[in-house]
Amino acid sequence: MSEKTAHQIDTEAADWAARFDSGPLTAALEQEFRGWLDGDVRALGAYARIRAVALATERARALGPDFDPAAFEAAPPSVLPRRRVLQLGGAIAAAALVALGTSWQILRNRGRFSTAKGETKVVALKDGSVVTLNTASEIRVEYSDTLRSVELVRGEALFDVAKNKARPFVVAAGDTSVRVVGTSFSVSRFDTAPIRVLVREGIVEVFKPDAANIQPVRITANTMAMAPADQADIVAQLVPSAQVRRAMAWREGQIAFEGQTLAQAAAEFSRYSDTKIVVEDPALAREEIAGLFKATDPVGFANTIAISLNAHVHVGEGEVRLTR
Repeated sequence: MSEKTAHQIDTEAADWAARFDSGPLTAALEQEFRGWLDGDVRALGAYARIRAVALATERARALGPDFDPAAFEAAPPSVLPRRRVLQLGGAIAAAALVALGTSWQILRNRGRFSTAKGETKVVALKDGSVVTLNTASEIRVEYSDTLRSVELVRGEALFDVAKNKARPFVVAAGDTSVRVVGTSFSVSRFDTAPIRVLVREGIVEVFKPDAANIQPVRITANTMAMAPADQADIVAQLVPSAQVRRAMAWREGQIAFEGQTLAQAAAEFSRYSDTKIVVEDPALAREEIAGLFKATDPVGFANTIAISLNAHVHVGEGEVRLTR
């Protein structure tokens, strides 16, 4: 290990994060960055913490228990220099990731990453991009000199892409691909459901590589695109910013509902926990719900909903039943 102090390592990590944010690195700087990572075993962890702060201070939307989409406002910009903000927040962000059950990994050129049910994972890519995996998800990553390529094998992932016009970032999900230069968006791939692309920032192009005669669909912030499998059509629509924030609540270990039925909520919870929510009464299953709930606590969700819907909760082995 080098003779550098932990504070020096954190300072250097903040410097590197700031460099990545200002634009793509030159070949010489990229080589220097690799050397810095290899030069001290603490460098990987320090850089991961710094990238977590970058997400938390600029892009993450905190959804607390009193979340009100109509009243939600973004936090005011910090008056501190960016590097100082990163340094001050590193330990806090690292602790928050641990509390949420989120793990960090750093990728050089290629790799395969996955999460178990109820787990999230943040993967820092060598170009400064960050991928956040939701529950039961998997990606394959391969970087070349001309292309940054990621395959979403299953599940859901949020991509915060570092800008580099010379090397596009392409996400493949089934027969659908998403091409960007630098932006923030999520892609979902679930069994028979259409591929869903949801953009938070910037511009992305959604296209079907095998549909040569179909032009890519370009979508911007607060836009969702749906791409059914085995169909050339891609349908895009604007969505309220509050809906985008609710869709990203899983990054905080939560699920947000606004008008979904109890049956839909039960299906959503099954992605995060092996404890099933069973609703046998069709009328109860059709009841609409709203609120913010811990993703891995179906029993707590059932108890809360039972109060509002005048229902009863029966907890058994591997399941929780809601009845009237």
